Amino acid sequence: MRDDYLWDGSGEPDPDIQKLEKTLGRLRHNRPAPVFPQLQPQTKPRFWQRHLFPYFAAAAAAAVVVAAVSIILFRPHTAPALRPGWDVTRISGTPQLGTQKLVADHEEGKFRIGQVLETDGQSKANLRLEELGEIEVEPNTILRLPDSSSGVNRLAMDRGTIQASIWAPAGEFVVDTPSAVAVDLGCTYRLHVDDSGNGVLHTTMGWVGFKLGDREAFIPAGAACSTRRNTGPGTPYFEDSSEAFRSALSRFDESSTAEQRSGALDAVLAQSRKRDSLTLWHLLARVDNADRSRVYDRLVRFVPPPVGVTREGIMGVDHNMMDLWWNQLGLGDVALWRHWERTWSENTK
Repeated sequence: MRDDYLWDGSGEPDPDIQKLEKTLGRLRHNRPAPVFPQLQPQTKPRFWQRHLFPYFAAAAAAAVVVAAVSIILFRPHTAPALRPGWDVTRISGTPQLGTQKLVADHEEGKFRIGQVLETDGQSKANLRLEELGEIEVEPNTILRLPDSSSGVNRLAMDRGTIQASIWAPAGEFVVDTPSAVAVDLGCTYRLHVDDSGNGVLHTTMGWVGFKLGDREAFIPAGAACSTRRNTGPGTPYFEDSSEAFRSALSRFDESSTAEQRSGALDAVLAQSRKRDSLTLWHLLARVDNADRSRVYDRLVRFVPPPVGVTREGIMGVDHNMMDLWWNQLGLGDVALWRHWERTWSENTK
C-alpha cells in the first residue's frame, strides 16, 4: 500500500481503511455551513457591563453546573427507545421477509418485531438502522426480531452468518444465539451459528462481549471465540496464535474430565506468548483450583498485576481484582461491560 492514499486518495487503497471510511462516512456532516450575521463595531461598555457583568456571568455559570449535576445524579433511569424496525435491502437471490419475497434488485422492506428474515443458499440481504448500525445477512441464515421489554435493540439468530458494523453506543445492541448472547461494545464483527446452535464470533474492530448466565468472554479486535450450546462461550484467543496453541485450547474447552483439561492446559501454557494474555486471563476463572496457580504464574510473566491485585485474591477469583488486571492488558476498559450488566439488570427487573 502507498501512503499517498491516506493524504490525497491516490495509490492503492487498504481494505481496512476503506471499511473504516464506509463505517464513519455515514456520520459525515452534509448540511450547508451556517451563515453568521456581520459583526457590528462595539460601543464603549457601560459601567455595569465593565464591573458587574463578570459577577452575573459567574453566578449564571454556577447555576448551570448545579442544574446539570442534579439532572445527571437524580434523573430516573429510562430504557432507550426501541426503533420501529430495520430497513431490509435485497442484495441477491430471494430473501424472505415474513410473507414477502424480495426479488427485484435492491428491493426494500421493513423488518418489524415478530417477523422472520430468512435467506436460502443463493440469497443475501442488508439490514440497516440509521442510528444503530448495518448488518450483512449471508446465505442460509434465519433471523428473528423479538419483542423486548428491556429497551435493548436485539436480534435473535437461529442459524447462519452475519457481518455486523455497529456505531451505536456500547451495549445498545445484542444478538441472541442458541448458545450465547453477543453484546456489542462498539465494534465490527462476524458471527456464525451452525444447525446445532454452536457458533463462533470473530471481531475485526472494537470488542464484543459473549455471555451465557455467569459465563463471560471478552473478544477484542483480531480475536475469536467459539460458543457451544448448553455450555456457553469458550475461551477467546487471538487468531494469529500458533496452531498448537489453538488446538490445545480447543481440547481444553471440549474436555469432559479434570484430567483431560489439565493435560490440555499443559500445552496451552507451554505454547502461550505475551499476546496470549487474553486467553490466560480468561482461564483464571475457568480452571480448577489446583491449576489456577499455574495460570497465574504464567500470566504474571507477561503482564504483572497492578496495585491492588494479590495472588490470594486471584486464587479466590475476586471479581474486582480480575477487572483491574483485565484493564492492565490494554484490550479495552471493562467498565463498559459492567455498565451494560447493571443497565441490563435494572431494565429486566
